[in-house]
Amino acid sequence: MNKLHATILAGALCATAGWASAQTTLIYGEAGPNRGVRAEGTQWFVDQVGKLSNGDLKIDVNWGGALFSDKAAVQSLRDGVADLGSVIGVYFPADMIAYGLADLPIPNTDPWVGMKAVDRIMRTDEKVRENLAKQNLVYVGTYTTSAVQVGCKGKSIKTLDDLKGLKVRGVGVYGKVFADLGATPVDMSVYEAYQGLETGLIDCTQTYPYLVKALKLDEVFTSYTELDWGQIGALGILMNKQSFDALSPENQTALMTAGEGLADEFGRILGAANEESVQILRDGGKEIIVLPEADRARLVEGGQKYIDDWIARADAAGLDGKGMVESYKAGIEEYTKLRDEKGYPWAPK
Repeated sequence: MNKLHATILAGALCATAGWASAQTTLIYGEAGPNRGVRAEGTQWFVDQVGKLSNGDLKIDVNWGGALFSDKAAVQSLRDGVADLGSVIGVYFPADMIAYGLADLPIPNTDPWVGMKAVDRIMRTDEKVRENLAKQNLVYVGTYTTSAVQVGCKGKSIKTLDDLKGLKVRGVGVYGKVFADLGATPVDMSVYEAYQGLETGLIDCTQTYPYLVKALKLDEVFTSYTELDWGQIGALGILMNKQSFDALSPENQTALMTAGEGLADEFGRILGAANEESVQILRDGGKEIIVLPEADRARLVEGGQKYIDDWIARADAAGLDGKGMVESYKAGIEEYTKLRDEKGYPWAPK
């Protein structure tokens, strides 16, 4: 059943005329809590939709998995459990094959650059739109986890050879490459990583800069290695297509305009959070390691077979896998150049 519904706000009736305005409330499902950088970005999106629709659209966010868990998001949105919500693509490798482009180990450590590059493809590639439409879904906007890094307790990764024999929590292609390099993979969520490190269940965990503060990982990390490799970027807002189609053209535009602006706003939020977290590690005297260039090249090389595998699976799903990878790389180059020449959109001019 579709959750889209209209609420009629009645006003006072004059002697000669009356008025009433209809407000449409959209139900949003979010598995995460109402705190942290993604919650801040989501609230910005909600507020923008309200402003751009002149109050016609209201979004009611259900936090903390009240409607569905993160691993049930796609099916729940397809079925209309909510009108729209957050989706983590790595949990849906087949359904979110197109969005999985953003999870590939393609070198780029800038969250804003990555979001802008993938957002453009998801928004403009007709085959991507068709793929989602067949699933009763519409892409609205993107987040990212930012750059993939590694934090350890009692160990340190100064070169890739140091991964051998270490128990490492990894996700997606990145975890597979760690295993290829000799690490012992451990399956646990990032929210369990603190306890895993503390109890010795894992030696190291794949992480993202902002999570150091958010999850207090500085309390257990003794070293932190900057890989400068890629991102987990298939994290965004999708909408039930029936709910989207039921909106007026003006409200559809308001929703999509807010979604497109999310990359800029979340880039600002995440950039500041990342810097703060890394500074917390420095202030705590933690060992911060920059991986040698030769090892970065080995990471890129090690990830190529997984990129090739994604291209094959994307092609089988009716997408242009190679073309999407080339477009994504071109977007990274374009937005990196734009950043270097003009700065970030939120930077003082």
